[in-house]
Amino acid sequence: MKTSRYGLLLGVLIVVCLLGCGQEAPKTSAPVAPSKSMTESTGQAVVDSIKAPMDKSRTVEGTLEKAAGKTADQVKDATP
Repeated sequence: MKTSRYGLLLGVLIVVCLLGCGQEAPKTSAPVAPSKSMTESTGQAVVDSIKAPMDKSRTVEGTLEKAAGKTADQVKDATP
């Protein structure tokens, strides 16, 4: 008697699982496209975040070029 109950319970469980797997996923609403101003402001923020370090590196590059020029002049003056 117990084995038939477990068999019946197992059969019901299998049927429920098979029926549950056949269901479709719930429908979700379509994603909202970002507004143009939001896209532009995000793009500008990205450009600014790249531009600031580039400007700083150009400043450092100019400083190094001046220092290299001064060093070259000192070497020219020191050689006979």
